Amino acid sequence: MAEYRSNTCAELRKADVGKTVKLAGWIHSVRDHGGVIFIDLRDHYGLTQVVIDPEREFYQELERWRVETVVSFTGKVVARAEGTVNPKLVTGEIEVVAEAMEVLGEAEVLPFLIAKDDHAPEALRLKYRFLDLRRERLHQNILLRSRVIAEMRRYMTGIGFNEFQTPILTASSPEGARDYLVPSRLHPGKFYALPQAPQQFKQLLMVAGFDRYFQIAPCFRDEDARADRSPGEFYQLDMEMSFATQDEIFAVVEGLFVDVFSKFSSKKFDGAPFVRIPYREAMRRFGSDKPDLRNPLEMIDVTELFRHCDFKAFASTVAAGGVVRAIKAPQVAGKPRKFFDDMIKFAQENGARGMAYIIWTGSEEKSPIVKFLSREVLDGLKAAGGIADGDALFFLADQEKVVQKLGGAVIPELGRQLGLIDPEVFKFCWIVDFPMFETDEETGEICFSHNPFSMPQGGMAALEKQDPLEVLAYQYDIVCNGIELSSGAIRNHRPEIMYRAFEIAGYDRSVVDEKFGGMINAFKLGAPPHGGIAPGVDRMVMLLADEPNIREVIAFPFNQQAQDLMMNAPAEVTVKQLRELHLQVVLPKKEKEKLEKGGE
Repeated sequence: MAEYRSNTCAELRKADVGKTVKLAGWIHSVRDHGGVIFIDLRDHYGLTQVVIDPEREFYQELERWRVETVVSFTGKVVARAEGTVNPKLVTGEIEVVAEAMEVLGEAEVLPFLIAKDDHAPEALRLKYRFLDLRRERLHQNILLRSRVIAEMRRYMTGIGFNEFQTPILTASSPEGARDYLVPSRLHPGKFYALPQAPQQFKQLLMVAGFDRYFQIAPCFRDEDARADRSPGEFYQLDMEMSFATQDEIFAVVEGLFVDVFSKFSSKKFDGAPFVRIPYREAMRRFGSDKPDLRNPLEMIDVTELFRHCDFKAFASTVAAGGVVRAIKAPQVAGKPRKFFDDMIKFAQENGARGMAYIIWTGSEEKSPIVKFLSREVLDGLKAAGGIADGDALFFLADQEKVVQKLGGAVIPELGRQLGLIDPEVFKFCWIVDFPMFETDEETGEICFSHNPFSMPQGGMAALEKQDPLEVLAYQYDIVCNGIELSSGAIRNHRPEIMYRAFEIAGYDRSVVDEKFGGMINAFKLGAPPHGGIAPGVDRMVMLLADEPNIREVIAFPFNQQAQDLMMNAPAEVTVKQLRELHLQVVLPKKEKEKLEKGGE
């Protein structure tokens, strides 16, 4: 007999009846049926019911046992009596009658229940994350994550990619988010940075001739948390291809996603190729570059219909260079007034001055603004929106960027309110043709809009001859159900084109040489055309697990304040450590006052 167990708690079946076995695990639950004790014993694999007769000498010890104590039982496998079979368990046809018991690890009073969801506060769950991970749902999420990563590796190596590791300690570079800095002991006053992504290293691997690279890469960004973004660190399936076009990269990613999502979810989704939507079209239709295509709602441009109308609020907006966009709400004529008032309030909470609407009842149009609109305008709106009796149009009027932002908030909220979003479907799309440059709203200067390392469509000729704000880049995002899974690009591998692109954005050659010297020098020594992408592992698993929060698919996540409550990080370090690193801590005034008062 094995020292701790001969079988796992999910292994025994009816064919094992009569065998003497040894099981080990956690006491999941205890039930007393007239003196006979029934224990559900749990391990990583599942549950087995263990029966303890009152005549056993260790029976009296049950009084001091608590759930989650780790024990081992030796006993005989018997068939469950008719009527007591548990079809919910794979071991539900048998039970083990205990003959001997050993306590392997006693449990004190638990901060929250494991067998039942007692809705413990998230801070408590994160402080005792090792306990939280024993819960079935979370345990399965982390197992799913492991299996998804294993499948990614299998798929990528199967189509000719090689896995390489890139440095964790590197140089700081301006990539859009704050770096995590690491002070150097050997080089006083200098710092390493944890990589926001392996961007430059993977491109250098292409220059080195490795052709097809991938890595399950940890990335580090000092940014705020969101439901779909973990602060601090995250993992991505980083990949890069040499001599590859945008279409070839799309084919690799689509093949991967079809493989992974079909293997790990029963939800429906369209196969490859995925829908492609140009960035400007996405912003015009959805007010977002990560649209949820499960939602059929989108914005319709009705600006010209209001240009000369008597509804001055809209006509004056159009005259000032603004736009009017309409969103069709199907079959809402029977909704109470509160529904419309709540939608207007929601729009106002997101920055709108107001939101008008018109309802087509079949016999008339109902709206506070109808009296200002001619029959010609009303009929034009009905035709533009494809309106049927019972439908309504909501209107947003302002400058175009403001309307896009408002539409990006109103469309998903209206879709949720009307139950239009099918939870059993995945809808993928590519957002393509991002602008290479944009205008900085504060300074009015031209700056990069997405990724400075992207190849402009049209190459050097586009940079020399086109208005910079009209230049498009070979940049792309892949989106699923309103969640951006990844950004990618065909890279700018030609030094002169890179210098010119950075010059347009306000950087001279010396800045490029200083900040990106390793890469630009490599490009001067023979660089192949290349491109890549990096789908987020955490977000993919979040979708597959059907979890609304990314922390539910990460084994040991930070909280929203970027703290590890279990390990008490970040934390102060000793004066000796600071001296070794040639550092001095200068606290903000409020933190200093708090410390002087004893942390009150």
